[in-house]
Amino acid sequence: MALTETERLGTTMKDRPVLWTIALWAVTISGLLFMFFQSGQARTNVFSKPFGTMPNGTPVEIYTLSDGGFEARVATYGGILVSMKTPDRGGTSADVVLGFDDLDGYVKNSNGPSAAFFGAIIGRYANRIAHGSFVLDGRKYSLPINNGENTLHGGPHGFNNVVWKARPVENGVELSYVSEDGEEGFPGNLSTLVRYTLVKGDLRIEYWATTDKPTVVNLTNHSYFNLAGHGDILDNQLTLHASRFTPVNANLIPTGELRPVDSTPFDFRKATTVGARIHADDEQLHLAHGYDQNWLLDKGNGKLAEAAEVYDPGSGRVLKVVTDQPGIQFYSGNFLDGSIKGKGGKAYEARSALCLETQHFPDSPNHPNFPTTELKLGERYHRVTIYSFSVR
Repeated sequence: MALTETERLGTTMKDRPVLWTIALWAVTISGLLFMFFQSGQARTNVFSKPFGTMPNGTPVEIYTLSDGGFEARVATYGGILVSMKTPDRGGTSADVVLGFDDLDGYVKNSNGPSAAFFGAIIGRYANRIAHGSFVLDGRKYSLPINNGENTLHGGPHGFNNVVWKARPVENGVELSYVSEDGEEGFPGNLSTLVRYTLVKGDLRIEYWATTDKPTVVNLTNHSYFNLAGHGDILDNQLTLHASRFTPVNANLIPTGELRPVDSTPFDFRKATTVGARIHADDEQLHLAHGYDQNWLLDKGNGKLAEAAEVYDPGSGRVLKVVTDQPGIQFYSGNFLDGSIKGKGGKAYEARSALCLETQHFPDSPNHPNFPTTELKLGERYHRVTIYSFSVR
């Protein structure tokens, strides 16, 4: 029997409480599912603010990457890692990289005679090039000298001295810079991209570059790490997954030899405190006033692999370095002498931090037996390094 309009309306009204209940449950379940998937795919909080102004009026920004107990701050000037906060085994956070409190400190140091390159992107060529010259495709290129007889870290106006363009990306910030043909003597217009991302304790630095003319490229980051946040690094336990290193001459230029680390103070294949052998009677240690050599990594060179580990027993902090680079420069802060006043006005003394610069070898353009750093037209330079922080 057909229902009247009133009967149909009554039936609909009577069923509405049930329908509303079903709808509310559906919304609630959808919301819970959304929050569940969001929590599983939580993104790092990224924001920027002004960091100051260059002497020529160019504004500089600083990007903060925050994920849980970890926080990295990256400036557009020099692509500098200004700070890296990470918790100790008790959950207390500390900044574990050396540097300055403001832009002015970085600018003055970068342009001074004792430039330390705190936290900066280094290019076009990290480390030293002997006599500031190299030959590429039969042509000799001359570079400005800024380290005795050598060109160091790309010259006096390297990538650490420029303001990069920046844009936020998922979990981080992406920096770009075009180095013009002839800049600091290097050939080719080099388009460079560097991306910093932070996911929990993993600070990933990814580098790309292309050129319109054959050139040489060797990019790295020059952060000084002190996992305790104070004091020196002599009690830090260091592991380097490297069976050979490149000895240097009096100008800290590789001799070309690939020397085994066996039975030398350069054997860190098992965790050893930095200070255990730093004063040993060894010619290489005397020449560098400590450690400032390049190690040949046993793995890597195109594939990501663990290169090094630093452990600070006092704080429990651990730094693991993962890279696809063929080498790593371990520098024990030998030339810090207290003359540089850093964060909070603190004097940075010798051994107050260490650097682990993932790289191709120093002076590679002048050593055919070293892994090549040539970048040709149509090729793309791409390298990755991850600084992974944890505790134990």
